[in-house]
Amino acid sequence: MADSLYASCAEVLSVCQANRDNLEFLLHPEEGFAPKLRQICTQQLLELQEEVIAGNLSPNELEVLKMESDTWALLQALMSLRKTTPPEYPHPRDLLVANPYTPPATLANSIMHSSPLLSALVVVREWLHDSAPLPLTPGASNGYWRFTRNTVLQGKRTGRLPAGLVTELDPDAVNRDGEDGKGLTPDDAAYDKAVLQALYAHIRAGQLEDAVDLCRKANQPWRAASIRGALLFQWGAIANEPRDEDAMYDDDSENFQQWRGNVRRRMWKTVCQRAALNPSLPPSERALYAALAPTPSTSAALKSHCRTWEDHLWALVSVACEERLSAGLANIERECFWEGGLGALESGVAAGPEGQPRGGGEEDEWEEEVMQTLDALSNVQVTEGAPADHPYHVSQLHIILNRTDVLLETFASNLQEGLYLSAPEYPAMTRFFAHLCLFLQMIDLPVSPLATQIILEAYLQVLENAGQRELIAMYAGALGDNAVERYALFLTSLELSGDAHARRLALTRAREHGLDVERVSVVTAERTIEKAFTILPPAKGPLPSIIGLEPAPTDAEWLLVRSIEWTTFVESTYDTALEQANVILRYLLDVAPELGSLRDPEEEATEYMQYRQFFGVWETFARVVECEALDQPQMNKETRAAWLSDYKGLIEQATEDTVKLLTTDWLMTDPEANSGDRRRRDLARIRQIYVPELILRLHSILVNSRGRIPENVKHALSLVNIVADSRYRLYDDFSNQDGRRLGDYLGAVRQAVLAGLEGGGSDPFRVLTV
Repeated sequence: MADSLYASCAEVLSVCQANRDNLEFLLHPEEGFAPKLRQICTQQLLELQEEVIAGNLSPNELEVLKMESDTWALLQALMSLRKTTPPEYPHPRDLLVANPYTPPATLANSIMHSSPLLSALVVVREWLHDSAPLPLTPGASNGYWRFTRNTVLQGKRTGRLPAGLVTELDPDAVNRDGEDGKGLTPDDAAYDKAVLQALYAHIRAGQLEDAVDLCRKANQPWRAASIRGALLFQWGAIANEPRDEDAMYDDDSENFQQWRGNVRRRMWKTVCQRAALNPSLPPSERALYAALAPTPSTSAALKSHCRTWEDHLWALVSVACEERLSAGLANIERECFWEGGLGALESGVAAGPEGQPRGGGEEDEWEEEVMQTLDALSNVQVTEGAPADHPYHVSQLHIILNRTDVLLETFASNLQEGLYLSAPEYPAMTRFFAHLCLFLQMIDLPVSPLATQIILEAYLQVLENAGQRELIAMYAGALGDNAVERYALFLTSLELSGDAHARRLALTRAREHGLDVERVSVVTAERTIEKAFTILPPAKGPLPSIIGLEPAPTDAEWLLVRSIEWTTFVESTYDTALEQANVILRYLLDVAPELGSLRDPEEEATEYMQYRQFFGVWETFARVVECEALDQPQMNKETRAAWLSDYKGLIEQATEDTVKLLTTDWLMTDPEANSGDRRRRDLARIRQIYVPELILRLHSILVNSRGRIPENVKHALSLVNIVADSRYRLYDDFSNQDGRRLGDYLGAVRQAVLAGLEGGGSDPFRVLTV
């Protein structure tokens, strides 16, 4: 499930990045970035429901996914509002100058569009309506207070009314007789309570018409009428609202010609406030009326019914919107017929818009108060759901307050401090914030480069831990200047897990997502070599012994050798591959090389060819030993002749190749060349290790084969002249260590001279002339 979620998010990101210059596409209500990610979260929620039921998944994981889905919905709603140019709406007073009969609903719409903050709060309130939990139905009604009515009628027939039961059945009976402890039957009281709770839930979800329908089904039409009082008065036939030129309107439709809404809404609001503050009413009914007419005076009754953080946010936003709307209508009361009566036609319109203040100071004070009130939500206590300091609630509040830059910087700082690493929702949060950074970048909102880097680095680690290797390049490409280094670190972490084809494919992905493949391959090879060197033992101290069989290569040695693969896929990195190959070979030949000092490619090529020359000689020595081991006493004459021919040919080849290596300045640098003292010392150490060994090994092969090839003694003694020749200075490569002393070689020469006397005679130099 999680794997498909990562891939789906990456697919959406890829499509949107390809259209990053098209703001309309990015903010499309269905195909845009945020709606697509919300759809992914919603689909994932549906798929995981069964897992929760089966007990394979905790409900907390579903809650986190739901909060992420809601946050993307909030982003879509607010970013579309903030990043697009809204249509121009005339000021309410301008509408009234043109038409003093402009309905309050049209004026309210104009008031909303004149305030960016109010427009944003209305959008937030609609978002809270959409994300609210579904209301629970109270069940079917059997009539208006059926059980209470039947009990009262039965009591009147018998002349004995039950104690504690109302005697009348009008809607106010419970409130009127409540002081005497009278009420409904338990069944009717429970049903009334369920209805009130369902009505409140409908209002909380913005479902006013559904609440009205529920009242009618519950046989409470009077309550339906009181709820419909929340609607502002509207009459399309006399409203001079701005219209979209592309939209189609039917001026003859019933909705256009008939008025709807509450003409006396201000009076209705006053009654709602009194009901919300009436202590004799049940708390659920007080909360219902406080939700219908939210004001600072009724906020206590409303907040007492809030359980979740979203409920508290909805209560504050509802109060703020209603207060700003009421203040706006109050400012134009004397100019509007529906608010000020006929007096508005005589005094308000005559004064004109120039004579009336536009309320700029009030707007500033209201905005400051709203921002302070919303800020306080960061510490509100909740009884259900996630707390106020949950990362998604913190995110939602910062998005509403238009502080996304602060949000990302804070989250990045907390990531650096390791505050979220142990949280079970860490992968989901990191995924959300990584995509939030990229979304804000695509729609040109300010994002801290450092915060983006920290968050994307964390998400890349999440992808690596989840095994989503094919997605790394896409997100690493968003790191800007650090993209190459980060993707190279990921490729380095693969170590030996992939073959050459997999490595080539990884570089191909880098190219697809805009990364410099040459830089990626070079940096990856360098980091791999550095990683291998931290594992491998340092090559220092006395010269090592090379007698005997070498052990099988370790994983670290294989990692070092295979690091060169990264620079062999692109021709432009062959020079770097050559340098790195020489570095690797120096280490394997037991020196501590230095990486990153690229010199003249011709000099690198020369050194590399000399290593190949050395390994060719070394391989020939091994073939001589293998051929010698094939000698068997029971071989017939023809087989022995063939074997001797091969054996002699291999020895001749070994002699020729070794002499050529020794006489061609193998790994010797020009003192005047700009090669660096470090490289000169490295190459000198290699010569001290292997030149004496080559000389001694060739001498041994020649002398030991004299029984089958007598002339090889002569060749062994001829080698002495090459060693002693001052042009080659091979004697300088001998050291004072056992097995590499010049005296050891001279002792071997003495034994060769004695071997030359085995054929008779007393002249030690006779063997050179035979």
